[in-house]
Amino acid sequence: MKNTDTPGQTGGKELHPIEDKFEKGLWSIRYIVLLGVLFGALSAIALFVAGSLEIYNTLIDFIFPSDIHVGHEEILIAIIGAIDFYLIALVLLIFTFGTYELFISKIDIAHEEGEFANILEIKSLDDLKNKIVKVIIMVLIVNFFQRILSMEFSTAYDMLAMAISICVICVGVYFLGKHA
Repeated sequence: MKNTDTPGQTGGKELHPIEDKFEKGLWSIRYIVLLGVLFGALSAIALFVAGSLEIYNTLIDFIFPSDIHVGHEEILIAIIGAIDFYLIALVLLIFTFGTYELFISKIDIAHEEGEFANILEIKSLDDLKNKIVKVIIMVLIVNFFQRILSMEFSTAYDMLAMAISICVICVGVYFLGKHA
């Protein structure tokens, strides 16, 4: 539906010229989020590259062994660290797309593609928050897993604490899935 109001009018109400200019200026301030969009996208790219380099260097160390032996545990820890980079990059991409769509404009090409439109479809700030929180929880789980792999277990209490921690994470993921 087109706005048939004349300039300076909103819904049949005449706006004062100063109020009109102020509201236009205030509405234009929303474009400041483009800084977050731009730097969020650049940060996501940097993290994808960093994660890929982590995997690349691990593969090179494994395929072409040097004086330092790279064991399976070190390979697994490095690859999980790279996954951590990727997940944080996804958080940044979700933030970037969501912020752009909420404050600037819908990303037309994403909606034309059809099958991918709902992956990053953000309708409200709560929707954006929920998607980011879910990925952040995954980042924390992956980071926890990475730390578990590099821990030294010296007592039965250490093993019990790890088992309880994993159980709590599983219960949390279960309830997170029920909420979705």
